Amino acid sequence: MKKKIWLSSPHLGGTEQKYVQEAFDTNWIAPIGPNVNEFENSLQTYVGEQKHIAALSSGTAALHLALLLAGVGKGDEVLCQSFTFSASANPIVYQGATPIFIDSEQETWNMCPTLLEKAIKDRIAKGKKPKAILAVHLYGMPYNVKKIHEISETYGIPVIEDSAEALGSNVQGQKCGTFGSFGILSFNGNKIITTSGGGALICTTTDEKAHAIFLATQACDNAPHYQHSQIGYNYRMSNVLAGIGRGQLEVLEERVLARKANFEFYKKELAELSELQFLDAPMGYNSNRWLTCIITKSYEIREKIRRHLAHEFIETRPLWKPMHQQPIFKQYPAYVNGVSDDLFERGLCLPSGSNLTPLELLRVVTAIKTAILH
Repeated sequence: MKKKIWLSSPHLGGTEQKYVQEAFDTNWIAPIGPNVNEFENSLQTYVGEQKHIAALSSGTAALHLALLLAGVGKGDEVLCQSFTFSASANPIVYQGATPIFIDSEQETWNMCPTLLEKAIKDRIAKGKKPKAILAVHLYGMPYNVKKIHEISETYGIPVIEDSAEALGSNVQGQKCGTFGSFGILSFNGNKIITTSGGGALICTTTDEKAHAIFLATQACDNAPHYQHSQIGYNYRMSNVLAGIGRGQLEVLEERVLARKANFEFYKKELAELSELQFLDAPMGYNSNRWLTCIITKSYEIREKIRRHLAHEFIETRPLWKPMHQQPIFKQYPAYVNGVSDDLFERGLCLPSGSNLTPLELLRVVTAIKTAILH
């Protein structure tokens, strides 16, 4: 039987075990310890010293705390990109707030600035000014930073950056996750680097970081006994997993280069197929190419490719099903233009792991050509 080629599997660098062993040797088997501190410090150095990092149990936890720190509560509205994974929208509902879904632009596949402004004006006219904008850097491609943040400043609505897929991406040199009032990262097992499960909240001030950690450690008051004056959460990253993160950060740049090389290989080797398109980055935008995605000419062609690759033990996945199409979110307002519906219909994610071998990449390309040409 052929060895399965995965969409995006973990890729260890070699030093992770050293930091994990240190956690065991020093008995720091807790959501606190030297690895957590050093992982946060290293992330801060990477994204920029003007930011402050709280290491958490997941990217979803980071989004939840970002909404809390932005003051989002029951009855509020949050403008959320529709073309994304459900973890972007779920924390809005955790807070008892209402997600208002915004469709995509063609240039980046991310939140459409024109629709965003239209939605803001409409919500204000209805007597409800949105509390936050939740914008996503999808598949590592930065959203339209200039226009989205101009709109944010015009209407006084803060931006929360979902950079779960965009560690290593930047716009004109500035790292994704650092443009908004808050940013979040994910270190899930399929991400560009992993801590097995984990995430991080990027804050603007030390006070915000301290408050995030307070909330993430069950909101324990400063008292000699257990006392709680507000609801807290069990969201802190463990010292063991942070050790994995320290080792992974040491190879982040190599992982980014490998993912970009995958994209360039696919684009070159499949250039002869008029049935396929790739998303090129706008000028000044640098995507980590977390996943390489193709757009086919039709749903039928996409499914033909997907089914044939599955038969060949090659994992692929259709592009995200938009939130406004999801059964759980169908009742919420949405401002749509058909872009994400079309991308979902015709788009496919290809195997993109940084540990793919040249032979595996060739196997994927051969399978795609076979599916289309036969």
